[in-house]
Amino acid sequence: MSGQTLDLRTFLRLVKRHKILVTLIMLLGLAAGGAYSALKPPLLTTSALVVLPSSVRSMATQVVIAQSDPVLVGAERLIGPAVSLQTLQERVNVTSLTASDVISVTARATKARQAEQMANAVARSYVSYIGSASGPTGTISANVLQQASTASGESLTVRLATTALIGALIGVFVGAAIAWLIGHGDSRLRDRDEIADAIGVPVLASLRVAHPSDAGGWSRVLEDYRPSAVEALRLRTALHYLRRTDLGSDIETSIAVLSLSRDRGAVAIGPQIAAFAAALGIRTALVFGPQEHPDLSATLRTACAALEKRPLPVANLQVAVGDHHDACDLPDADLKVFVSVVDSQSPDVALTMQANETVLAVSSGVATAEDLARVAASALAHGRYLAGIFVADPDPADTTTGRIPQVARTGTSRMPTRVNTRSVEPRL
Repeated sequence: MSGQTLDLRTFLRLVKRHKILVTLIMLLGLAAGGAYSALKPPLLTTSALVVLPSSVRSMATQVVIAQSDPVLVGAERLIGPAVSLQTLQERVNVTSLTASDVISVTARATKARQAEQMANAVARSYVSYIGSASGPTGTISANVLQQASTASGESLTVRLATTALIGALIGVFVGAAIAWLIGHGDSRLRDRDEIADAIGVPVLASLRVAHPSDAGGWSRVLEDYRPSAVEALRLRTALHYLRRTDLGSDIETSIAVLSLSRDRGAVAIGPQIAAFAAALGIRTALVFGPQEHPDLSATLRTACAALEKRPLPVANLQVAVGDHHDACDLPDADLKVFVSVVDSQSPDVALTMQANETVLAVSSGVATAEDLARVAASALAHGRYLAGIFVADPDPADTTTGRIPQVARTGTSRMPTRVNTRSVEPRL
């Protein structure tokens, strides 16, 4: 049962994740259902009754005669606008009423008046046909007992609503199935717990990030970044954890923020951390060092180079650009944030700037477990321990925490202890 519950939860999350796709397919189904009713509107039905003399021996024979081609051809001349013989054959039905000498001529049409004309025309043509000397069973005197009137049936409005609803439901099922097929074969990590479990490193914070397309956009991020109240709390907690001291302390700390070459969104994590720390009153330096993939962060490097040459309007924040590999010749600051982009397939953390703490920035739905494992392995091979993960643009459907550790910790240069009991995990 638990496995079934988990599968249902996963299915619903995949549907929510691809809600735009599901919605589009649902709307297509809605439109298709409405179009079906518009092209094939509901048929209205009415009947005319013909009474035969009691001397008629076989009512079954009369039913066959009443809907034969000679009778229908004769009825064609009595209907206006004209109706084809094929239409009469398809939409006129004759039956014998039980235990009586009466037959019922039933006609169906999209319009009430046309259905009434068809039923009455066939009834009169039948009476005329069997009453003639050339009739197949001799002359039979029959009369129209009741003319057809007031055709009834499902209204077009109700039919449209019904078929549109059915089409929408089919669209939802089809869209959900497609969403499941897409998501089921996707190995990219989206949930915070999945990202944390991939390399055994906890998620310190998750936040929406900016996606500037030029140097001016990056300058605005550094000068005007304002996180929401929830994201501000997450960043404060993460900074407190990484600095291992009160935020107001003047103890110097450096943080290396690594991101993957295929992950454009995660590049903004470092600048946003620096801008937020400066807004808290911490003397902060954002350092743009050597990059394995300079093309990915070229606009950020350009923005930092331009800002390096003039004072920033933001107090406590300065930027530096260069090929620094350590913090010895960097600007004087209490917090230094190093931005580094490593290759997704062959990362070499040794080429990045070394700091007191190293964290990994990754966007939801971009990296696989293999990608993260390669970065973690390269970091460990060069004595770098990943202190945590920052998740950029978290999936709205994700309710996990990434097993965020407690703020307080002891020791130096060691990975934090993972919290295994979910009930005691703080949720920010």
